[in-house]
Amino acid sequence: MAQDMWKNYLEGIHTKPAALKGIRVLEVCTIILGPAGPSFLAKMGAEVIKCEIPPGGDTSRNLGPFGGYFREQGTGFVHANQNKYFMGLNLKYAEGQEIFRQLVARADVVEENMRPGVLEKWNVGYRQLKEINPGIIYISKNGFGQWGQYADENRPSNDGASQGLAGFASMSSFPGQRPLRNRLYVADNYGALMGEVAVLAALHHRQRTGKGQYIELSQTEVLIRTMSWVWPYQEITEKNAGPEGNRDVCICPADTFRCVDDRFVAIAAPTPGEFKGLCEVMGRPELTEDPRFKDHEVRLQEENAVEILAIIRKWAMTKTPEEIEALAEERGFAATRVLHAKDVITSKHSLGRGAVAYVDDPMLGPMYEFNFPVAMSKTPPRVKWSVRAVGFDNEFIMTHMLSKNKEQIKKLYECKALGKWANVIARRPPSTWDGQSGVIMSREPEKQKTHTAG
Repeated sequence: MAQDMWKNYLEGIHTKPAALKGIRVLEVCTIILGPAGPSFLAKMGAEVIKCEIPPGGDTSRNLGPFGGYFREQGTGFVHANQNKYFMGLNLKYAEGQEIFRQLVARADVVEENMRPGVLEKWNVGYRQLKEINPGIIYISKNGFGQWGQYADENRPSNDGASQGLAGFASMSSFPGQRPLRNRLYVADNYGALMGEVAVLAALHHRQRTGKGQYIELSQTEVLIRTMSWVWPYQEITEKNAGPEGNRDVCICPADTFRCVDDRFVAIAAPTPGEFKGLCEVMGRPELTEDPRFKDHEVRLQEENAVEILAIIRKWAMTKTPEEIEALAEERGFAATRVLHAKDVITSKHSLGRGAVAYVDDPMLGPMYEFNFPVAMSKTPPRVKWSVRAVGFDNEFIMTHMLSKNKEQIKKLYECKALGKWANVIARRPPSTWDGQSGVIMSREPEKQKTHTAG
């Protein structure tokens, strides 16, 4: 029945209403923690205006592995900034601050991730802006929050620092090895997502009360929240929770195993039925009656867990991941091959569900992008367009949102409150740009060649 409900979901994704249509977000953010959150809202229909100081803009415009670029754009920047309008606004100038305040009067949310106190110094902090718009929801995001020892020390932060200070990196390795930082910016992306949970709650509160509020977020504290069993374990046992590699110490058996072809498979079989199925396909049905393994709590004991995982490890070395997956499907335990990132792009499953979207962007051309990872039957999130150069949408924002005329806009450029991109890779449009594509007054999906791959 559920499958019938979602049968034509992808075909109608761009014709249904957006959940957050009518919500306007002003973003003064950089790197990933700041910009990723507004991009989540933009995929759900919010109108997000990304304000960057021209001509360089967001530092992450140069963010990419090994110094490489995707069509002359930073790959990290492309990842975290879809569906936005791009404004080159210098908040260090009084005229730029005034334009920002005018936008705030017409906005619902302000998001920033500068160091504590920077926006107040620029006269656009929460205390100043709530006088203009009492209903404004204002979120500050950084490594350690707006107050406390590290904020007082004005410490800079990044994803790696948060992983270290949260205790996350010390657990993300194998026993006896040095701490391992997750390379995929988990603190930035998870922190961004949790920030938007608070923003949506604040929007609901405002709908009931008419009152806005100030939200502050520490990405380090957000990451601490992911370490679910660690804190009660340490309190009960007074032991430090150390690294265990891919082994799950709360479920047994659950680990990642090398196969005959030197690829890997993840296996989990904690329940009685699952464990019985695994033992039978291994040709070891007697293990289900072994006093060391018959009960899950007993299996979790260190010496027993090590022994059963060694038995599975030896068996897995005789099979391919696909063979183990087939046996798992037949006998009811969990097993899946470990994919490479490139495998996901071509996965029939990922493409069929729309997890990977194909976007024919008028400026950057055709590309694969990840979709918002939640499907909504009535108001589906969607990728509409990719990134633009610094200040690319200045005229649209100034004309259609603030009703400024050409002379007023010209003066703002002259005093450097408004600006556009530097003639530098990742700041400017790609060299293949024809000077016209993408310059439209309203980027609605039906006016673009945009669809989800299937």
